[in-house]
Amino acid sequence: MPAIFLAAMALTVLLPVWIVVLGLYDLVRAPQRMPHLRLVAFAFCWAWIEVAGLMISFFIWVTGQVNNQVPLNTLQRWWAARVVGALRITCGLKLTIDGKELTSPGPVVVLARHASLADSVVSLFIVAPTAATIPRYVLKRELLSDPCLDVAGNRGDNHFLDRSAVDAAAELAALKALSAGMGADGVATIFPEGTRANPKKVARALEKIGERDPERANRLRALKHLLPPRPAGSYALVSGAPTADIVILSHVGFEGLDTFSGILKGVPGKYPIHLWLRRIARAEVPRQEAEFTLWLDNTWLAVDREIDDALLARQSTFSN
Repeated sequence: MPAIFLAAMALTVLLPVWIVVLGLYDLVRAPQRMPHLRLVAFAFCWAWIEVAGLMISFFIWVTGQVNNQVPLNTLQRWWAARVVGALRITCGLKLTIDGKELTSPGPVVVLARHASLADSVVSLFIVAPTAATIPRYVLKRELLSDPCLDVAGNRGDNHFLDRSAVDAAAELAALKALSAGMGADGVATIFPEGTRANPKKVARALEKIGERDPERANRLRALKHLLPPRPAGSYALVSGAPTADIVILSHVGFEGLDTFSGILKGVPGKYPIHLWLRRIARAEVPRQEAEFTLWLDNTWLAVDREIDDALLARQSTFSN
């Protein structure tokens, strides 16, 4: 937390310096995109959003509301909206969303594609749009390095997954408990791939799956854009909410933005980020784990084909 306060102050005090230096550098290297200036401008906005979020969290604590989910959920929505707004202003982020209304009424479990550092924030912006929605998120434990996610996220109905845990059963039990008891206002979100996808990770994941389950590896070799889903966590989350429908959150436009160098090359993006949601009735989702794994694999293969079609259509549209 002190580092965030210091970073915000330093970026503010040095504002004239980094604007001039990075502006001149980008004018020479990438005058049409200005990527370094854009990213540091976003860092400036993000640092102050973090400071504001921590101050709001402190206010919630001193007023005795630390166990009240209403202000915590409001803070989560505010934080996500501000970060998305900062990305729009500084990095030229453009969003088009189809089916945003499909996350309500709950209970709903959202299975979301994961392709970049930004899509987790954008997904929160989508799945928890109103005060009537109570979001529950499965996030990797490494994100606790973000002070706002650490403080506010741990107070809310979220679980920070330890992907290297020796006791996987405890982690899966926590996921099942996370979605338990969701009502009409409940939305639980997980990223079945577990991490951001790229071709090397896809090849490595298929190799590991092939060592344990060659049949499943062969089934998933058709994937072009997505990582093979990790079914155990998704099954645990879905099992905890036996009446919840499933919403699939897909998107195109974040490809190549899974590393800092990729972000430098891709900011600002040529095309809008397009997200679309599809709701699946719970009656169509198998109850047994083996059948659920097969269903999830086939669903992910279908999403991969949708993404491939969307990318081809995008190239055709914008090339014309």
